[in-house]
Amino acid sequence: MQIAQYIEGRVFSPARIATALRTTRTEIASTLGLGQDAFSRASRISARKTQTRLREMVEILNRVEAVAGSQLAAYAWFRSEPLAGFGGMTPDQLVREGHADQVHAWLDRVMAGGYA
Repeated sequence: MQIAQYIEGRVFSPARIATALRTTRTEIASTLGLGQDAFSRASRISARKTQTRLREMVEILNRVEAVAGSQLAAYAWFRSEPLAGFGGMTPDQLVREGHADQVHAWLDRVMAGGYA
């Protein structure tokens, strides 16, 4: 997953991300806990909260893709795999609550051969 392919006009493009993941911008917004209008206007797309959540998701998917086998499998994992030690929360739930750093720390442990 080349992160640069998701950039358009110096911001992460929800449309490009949705196309790559074979989904809709509405689903991406919902997955990230953003309102339906988050991707409707350029000012909302470039908002700090929107860009932060898009970046965090892309970074996590990028790390997981090699292990998952594809972008689509990484996205499915992101949305549905409960992480041990987080009360059954999924990566997307953690990102929505502002804990992307904890997902990265979990991935660091697992990828280094530690326990999930």
